[in-house]
Amino acid sequence: MNTFTIVMIIVAVVVVAGLVALYFFGRKLQKKQEESQEQMQAAAQTVSILVIDKKKMKLKEANLPKIVLDQTPRYLRGSKVPIVKAKIGPKVMSLVCDAKIFDLIPVKKEVKAVLSGIYIMDVKGLRSNLEPKKQKQGLLKRITGSFKKDKK
Repeated sequence: MNTFTIVMIIVAVVVVAGLVALYFFGRKLQKKQEESQEQMQAAAQTVSILVIDKKKMKLKEANLPKIVLDQTPRYLRGSKVPIVKAKIGPKVMSLVCDAKIFDLIPVKKEVKAVLSGIYIMDVKGLRSNLEPKKQKQGLLKRITGSFKKDKK
């Protein structure tokens, strides 16, 4: 055997070991995520809220309680998260929203939301059905879309 095949075998073994380690690490993280999701479901309650504003903001700028910032890992404090400013009863609060339902939440309307602490897990329309806003197509999309129609 020459040195090239020995090096290739060593590289293959290291790659396989890395993939196996990532597989088990991923399963461990998935179990943790499922457990935390179950805990959030157990603590969830349905509340009627009036949505004042919604934005994607950095955690530092979102006016969240100090304990939330303290518990967030340092490398994630600068990342943008969906924030909803809402009136719950007499109180105006900043809430963190699930990214999947952020587009469904209407601004300046009242909705029924499933809350777990300051996290919005789900929303339902109070007086109407909720539909995501249709985003405007960019110029490039419109131009390429018109070419595709012409070709047919």
